[in-house]
Amino acid sequence: MNKTKIINIVSAVFILFSAFSLLMVSLMAMANPQSVMDLVQVQLPNTDAYSSIRGIYGGVGLVIITQLIYLLIKDRKKALAFLSLFWGAYAISRLITIAAEGSLGAFGSQWLMIESVFCVLSVVLYTLYRKPQPARTISLA
Repeated sequence: MNKTKIINIVSAVFILFSAFSLLMVSLMAMANPQSVMDLVQVQLPNTDAYSSIRGIYGGVGLVIITQLIYLLIKDRKKALAFLSLFWGAYAISRLITIAAEGSLGAFGSQWLMIESVFCVLSVVLYTLYRKPQPARTISLA
């Protein structure tokens, strides 16, 4: 198996893993928004709060998943570019929080590491990715 094929497969697996991870949070948010907020020990005070979590983590998450699956099929390099921005923005947001409010707890620190690694992995895969070339056919006509 050549290097290009391995990178294409690893890219597809990473895109699917990212989409699946987002799907789990989206489904959790749609079914029970409080369960998402329990991860950071925040109590939702009213139906507007439930609606917002359901919309952001649930609805928007499902749109992102749909886009990732579409890009997985149509243009993996664009999916990798999107994931570079996506995971990088999460990591930068946590760094801004550290600068503005102070150190993160265990949850935030763990996710800062995960999002940073995913961002770097996305950038590396994006840089190495080459679209598979169609098989050449020889015309006898």
